[in-house]
Amino acid sequence: MKKITLMICLLFAASVNAQQEKGIIGYANWLDNWTEFKPQKADSKEANQILAGNITENTKLMKKNVYILQGNVYVTNNAVLTIDPGTVIIGDAASKGTLIISRGAKIIAEGQETDPIIFTSNASMKKAGDWGGLVILGDAPINKFGGAGSYNMDLDPSLTVYGGNNVASSSGVLKFVRIEFAGRKVKGADSFNGLTVAGAGNKTVLENIMVSYSGGDSFAFYGGDINASQLVSYKSINDDFKITQGAQCRLFNSLAVRSSYLSSNKDGSRCLEVKAYEKKGETDFTRKSTFVSASNLTMLNDSENIKADIQAGLVKEAIYVADNTSLELKRSVVSGFNPAVLLDSQTAINSDNLKKIKFEEMFFNQCTGNIFTENNKDNSDLENWYGNSIFSNVYSQTDNKETFVDIYNTRRPDYRLQLGKITASSGK
Repeated sequence: MKKITLMICLLFAASVNAQQEKGIIGYANWLDNWTEFKPQKADSKEANQILAGNITENTKLMKKNVYILQGNVYVTNNAVLTIDPGTVIIGDAASKGTLIISRGAKIIAEGQETDPIIFTSNASMKKAGDWGGLVILGDAPINKFGGAGSYNMDLDPSLTVYGGNNVASSSGVLKFVRIEFAGRKVKGADSFNGLTVAGAGNKTVLENIMVSYSGGDSFAFYGGDINASQLVSYKSINDDFKITQGAQCRLFNSLAVRSSYLSSNKDGSRCLEVKAYEKKGETDFTRKSTFVSASNLTMLNDSENIKADIQAGLVKEAIYVADNTSLELKRSVVSGFNPAVLLDSQTAINSDNLKKIKFEEMFFNQCTGNIFTENNKDNSDLENWYGNSIFSNVYSQTDNKETFVDIYNTRRPDYRLQLGKITASSGK
């Protein structure tokens, strides 16, 4: 991983009894070794093995080979696809290679911190949307009629069904995995995402996954019961984290870095988007709606002059909360947005809804407005509510150089980062 000047936030705000950590946390730099913030410059490898068609029996991909995904590749028939640490899988740009783990099948992609599994592009000039992405389909509940849906796009509908009743099911393991330049555009439809997880159960392991330069969303969760931590979204075109279709999602210690010039500033593109559904007419409102519990997230714009970018209209809100959903966000950082949070105009501002939309111990920095309602010029009610001292939210206009530290210049595992200072951690 090459050193770059990327400002990552590890904030510690004083509380009555102890210091309260905000944003991504860790005594050691958990981004070290396995992430790559300049994938365009990474050495390309030539494929010597082809993956195409359907994988219908247990299959293992080995580090000694380099694999190329040609077209849509489906893992079906309850097969398990196991990928060794350090393996490189290339999405073919010409055929828009895509890997789909069908319902009942599994992927076991357990890389290592010093030997991550890499999905990337084979284009000579790599860019967002070169290939499809990784799609994982499970049999946990969603809130569509019939309890099932199909990930349409241009895929085989018989192999892309997801949803069911098995909350505790497993679609496999993704750990220490990078997904780069995915998110191809489908004519007459939407874009693929870097990682799509639809109807996955809570035994599915999602840890230490980085999605860079996705042409669609970086991470999209459609229904299911999800636990995820140490996710990194870097300069996605669309959403960093999209959560919808009744997903019950617990997200911890994760990072989203946006670019004023690369990330879309159109409506519908945010760091975190929480929605009850994609299509209202397909939604069964007797089923659970979307619920997200998230903590220690850092969401920021990588900008030399965020105020100028906001004035130029290049920056929108960081978080969007649609009606009939629940979000609990704690100990997180939102820096450089316009505003920080936007609530759907259909969400009535009353005690019932405010109990379902919680922001506590937050650090809102360099945002033109903190928590607004869509198309509402007077947001004093929300600002006053979430500004109450009982929520311990902090509002700041601090320059990034004073707020963030360059983690790549701090390699010692026995030190922790605090507001630009390095102090020895206890017990080390």
